[in-house]
Amino acid sequence: MDCKITFIKRNRAAAAFTLTELMVATALGMLMLAVMLWAVLFGTRAFAAMDNYVDLDQKSEQTLDKMTREIRQADHLTAFTSNSISFVDNTGATVQYQYDTTALALNRISGGVTNTYLRGCDSLNFSIYQRTPISNAFEPYSTTSYTNAKVIEINWDCSRKIMSTKANTESIQSAKVVIRNH
Repeated sequence: MDCKITFIKRNRAAAAFTLTELMVATALGMLMLAVMLWAVLFGTRAFAAMDNYVDLDQKSEQTLDKMTREIRQADHLTAFTSNSISFVDNTGATVQYQYDTTALALNRISGGVTNTYLRGCDSLNFSIYQRTPISNAFEPYSTTSYTNAKVIEINWDCSRKIMSTKANTESIQSAKVVIRNH
């Protein structure tokens, strides 16, 4: 019995990739990796933006609620500028709301204690009015004397950054609060 062993010769070119094939495969792999990285980055940025919007909205709402409650119960104003108001509250304590233009923050100062209510405020402005409305309108008369003030208007605009870039801006919050005890 004769046993023959046959060897099949393989072509060396068929056994490996050519340089062109390797370069095309690498380029396609890099392209797919770049697309996936972009999608992850975009998703992360969108998630951070939503988180910022929620934070801005909650902080603005909480601050407006606290300020409105205190201003309504105020006895009278003791000082006013466009970025600061001071008043005597219903317990006789002096309360001041002050916008710090350097830190871009709204602070509440009372009894030597400072609490920061808002951070990242691009602008904040107080205005004062009399209680009497303008004829045929719902707007009160503006006043320059804080002793005549019965209505305080508060306007602010806050923003947040994502990856060192200003990305989220809360629409301007505005409220007119009537001092009820005055």
